[in-house]
Amino acid sequence: MKSLAASGAALAETRTEASERDPVLTALGDRIRDLRARRGMTRKATAQAAGISERHMANLESGAGNATILVLHQLAAALRCSLAEVVGDVTTSTPEWLLLRDMLVGLSETDLHRAHVCLAELFGGQRDTAVRKHRIALIGLRGAGKSTLGRMLADDLGYPFVELNREIERLAGCGISEIHSLYGASAYRRYERRALEEVMQSSNEVVLATPGGLVSDTSSFNLLLTHFYTVWLRADPDEHMRRVIEQGDFRPMSGSREAMDDLKLILTGRAPFYAKADLTFDTGVRPLSDSFLEFRQRVRQALNLNY
Repeated sequence: MKSLAASGAALAETRTEASERDPVLTALGDRIRDLRARRGMTRKATAQAAGISERHMANLESGAGNATILVLHQLAAALRCSLAEVVGDVTTSTPEWLLLRDMLVGLSETDLHRAHVCLAELFGGQRDTAVRKHRIALIGLRGAGKSTLGRMLADDLGYPFVELNREIERLAGCGISEIHSLYGASAYRRYERRALEEVMQSSNEVVLATPGGLVSDTSSFNLLLTHFYTVWLRADPDEHMRRVIEQGDFRPMSGSREAMDDLKLILTGRAPFYAKADLTFDTGVRPLSDSFLEFRQRVRQALNLNY
């Protein structure tokens, strides 16, 4: 009877432990077990190939073990798959996603761009050159000159000038900082997407200044690339900082060295996305009038707009 009672207690304890396990670790264990099954490998063989103990392997699969990145990397190598498949993301969720990943892995940036354009035309709406040439979107970091050059270009073309930040604030009924503090970054991105869609629906001719971080949301950025002719206004970090301070924003000066390091890091991280623009224009250190004349000429030539 004692043995039966002990077994029952042990079973109850196991169930309690299972119910209290972290759902992330439980899902991780399920993925590892599924990957092992897909490869036709035993738990022992997988543990040996990954260089970990079979007991640790069992704990991982049951959701009771917390794996380090190194262990996950070793498991990925043992299971002959990417780390993403072990950790889990949308591109590993179905066989079709995995087949698409396999087709794209190893392609050059040029070929990846071709694939992106084809998929965008197939599912995101074909780029209508006639429409895009009259919708001009300026992208780049704060202080790049999007507002100043954007207004000047809009006046020159006779188009409305729209700052997407102002449209976001109108939709939200409060300022950008309040949106972030009250509702969070996810809510801000939703307002950003809605504002972009409204500009698209209401304006066939427009010069649009976008927030510097719009490229961080791939969904909104894809929409922008498809429906607008995009121009990256580029400047070096020192010039960005100088212009922001000249606009009356002295916040970057709190911890100047750290602020500059952060600015350089942000620019480095976003540059590959900004570089997807149709045209890149370096605003540089020169008089505004000279900068605008060259900017106006390059945009008009690129879009074949009459002088």
